[in-house]
Amino acid sequence: MASKLLRAVVLGPPGSGKGTVCERIARSFGLQHLSSGQFLRESLGGGGEVGALAKQYLEQGLLVPDHVITRVMMTELEKRQEQHWLLDGFPRTLGQAKALDRICELDLVISLNIPFETLKDRLSARWVHPGSGRVYNMDFNPPQVRGIDDLTGEPLVQREDDRPEAVAARLRKYKDAAKPVIELYKSRGILYSFSGTETNKIWPYVYTLLSSKIPPILSDEEN
Repeated sequence: MASKLLRAVVLGPPGSGKGTVCERIARSFGLQHLSSGQFLRESLGGGGEVGALAKQYLEQGLLVPDHVITRVMMTELEKRQEQHWLLDGFPRTLGQAKALDRICELDLVISLNIPFETLKDRLSARWVHPGSGRVYNMDFNPPQVRGIDDLTGEPLVQREDDRPEAVAARLRKYKDAAKPVIELYKSRGILYSFSGTETNKIWPYVYTLLSSKIPPILSDEEN
């Protein structure tokens, strides 16, 4: 079991705790946590062709389109053909899922189902450090000093689409794009859905599932 490379994806709407679950899986099982947001930030700072293309969209306040995100992710995945990995934030659309199919076969897709009201509350209380993408939640994971990043001392910002009036539209948009992706992986028998309002309560079930696929390097209690 240990010799086979594990290729996994975590799907979930904004505010679902996807990043937290991915970090715990990476720690507990030794998988590379590959975040599309992180790679996009790096490509913006790298000065390459794809970064320049992404920047054009972001500067106009537009979503970075499929073909740009896909190029960023394919480049990164090509470098990691001999590693266990876990994708966070990709694929978000059917087009992205089909592009991923062309370079690898997924073993496992975890889908986080969190009630709409919980997502709305979490997103409205969310503030980020723009440089690193570090996320704080004023209700359960606040910074040490209000409005200031713990590590750099730089100011935090609330993203436009985390403001209460924008959240409902954003969640609807995610749901519409994600539905065919979820159906695709469900039809292949590799989709596992977890529902709840607290990441800590969902986590033991995720840990048990992963343990059946790859030997853990940390016990559940150590996380």
